[in-house]
Amino acid sequence: MTTTSERTLVNYTATEGVGVIELTNLPANTYSYEMMSQLDEAILQARFDENVHVILLRGAGEKFFCAGADIGMLNAVTPTFKYYFCLHANETLTRLEQTPKLVIAALNGHTVGGGLEIALACDIRIARRNSGKVGLPEITLGVLPGTGGTQRMARALPKNKAIEMMTEGKLISFEEALDLGLINYIYEPENYWEEVMNYARQFCPPNRASKTVGRIKRAVQSGAEVAFSEALAIERELQQLCFQSEDAKEGIAAYNEKRKGSFSGR
Repeated sequence: MTTTSERTLVNYTATEGVGVIELTNLPANTYSYEMMSQLDEAILQARFDENVHVILLRGAGEKFFCAGADIGMLNAVTPTFKYYFCLHANETLTRLEQTPKLVIAALNGHTVGGGLEIALACDIRIARRNSGKVGLPEITLGVLPGTGGTQRMARALPKNKAIEMMTEGKLISFEEALDLGLINYIYEPENYWEEVMNYARQFCPPNRASKTVGRIKRAVQSGAEVAFSEALAIERELQQLCFQSEDAKEGIAAYNEKRKGSFSGR
């Protein structure tokens, strides 16, 4: 559990190889600087926990994953505070995005504004059917999506569609988001959380070589931001680390022996 202020706004637990980070500022799980600080701390806990192979983000309650920044808080602070608040939030989500462990966002409800910006920093997004909408409606407040939204949306969608979504402030259903590729899967409401956990556990040992999963993520995330030749160099170096791992030895041996591999995460 993280506690950088008197009130716990982010809860962290770890079970069966999955680090679960829950946003707990009901009813809409809106975030303040205090909540972002606790999220940052939880990300670091999950990153350093050697028994955690997958990170899973969820919102408390039934209606919201996260509705973004606390507008009342933003109305009460100075422009300078707003600037550093956005800077810290950007740094926190970049830390999440660059952690070499698979990060899954469980979109159990509305995922709008900064809530979608958090989800866009995750690797896989799984929504609960008929439970909410997604979008970046910051234009209605006279501001832009300032926690990475303009950049991550433009990388998740064709640029013209990203600009359309943000300038019109569109909110779309999970089903429409699935068609656009903004989310990966939609699960039925019945047993939603159980199915999300089952999905997450498949990337943990002995089912998968979890460090290789993390290295695939690192190759994609880091490689996408540099020149192609440099991206190939990143890929080669990460592959060499895989070749030296116990899991690669096990995977190759299992293939040759015509059996299912049993991975250790080492």
